[in-house]
Amino acid sequence: MTTEQEKQDQPTPEGDAPTKSSAKRGRSTSAAKGAARRTPAKSTAKTGGSRRRKSAAPKETVEEAPKPAPMPRLLVRFREEIKPALVEEFSYSSSMAAPRLGKIVLNIGLGEALENSRAIEAATNDLMMIAGQRPVVTRARKSIAGFKIREGMAVGLMVTLRGRRMYEFFDRLVSSSLSRIRDFQGVSREAFDGRGNYSLGIREQVVFPEIDYNAIDRLRGLQVVITTTARSDHEGLRLLELMGMPFARIESAAA
Repeated sequence: MTTEQEKQDQPTPEGDAPTKSSAKRGRSTSAAKGAARRTPAKSTAKTGGSRRRKSAAPKETVEEAPKPAPMPRLLVRFREEIKPALVEEFSYSSSMAAPRLGKIVLNIGLGEALENSRAIEAATNDLMMIAGQRPVVTRARKSIAGFKIREGMAVGLMVTLRGRRMYEFFDRLVSSSLSRIRDFQGVSREAFDGRGNYSLGIREQVVFPEIDYNAIDRLRGLQVVITTTARSDHEGLRLLELMGMPFARIESAAA
């Protein structure tokens, strides 16, 4: 008879079915492995889900829309006071027939540019500060031998103002700039062109508060052309007068 130790040492033949105890141990081992595999997967899924939920709901920042710039005070006054007064005075059939500002053109002649190469740059800076808009260079259309001018040569600067900038410039002109002219007694009433447009000449650019007297290279004059939609000089004169243009007083004829 063989002992129990020898029975245990004997190898099992190939193809024999496993015993019940070994089958149970195999099932328990595989079940434990499966549970171990499922457990970290669930925890990872939960962790990832919580992260996604946190990142999926960011705080939305609402950007405030920029506030629109206030309307020029002269334009507000024109719509509320000046236009109704013109309609009543001239008996227009519609308020759209009342005259209004069309555009304002500023011109500077630069004959000195033939000798001074920096004149255009200095005048551009001055005109840009006055108008708040960069001017364009005007060039000669034809050659003039007497003035030593050739076709295409830079002879001046020009800037055209419309809309908001036009009303803001006109407001500064009549409220603060013209009063700074030496011995100012009002602007001429005879500077209209027959169709309601007015031309004003200014000898020194330093009358505008935007110009620093210590920063300029020399004094320069400029021309201000105010274009209106008036059909006559009388209507244009009345429009500019109501808008604050300081016209010279009419001297009464001696008796």
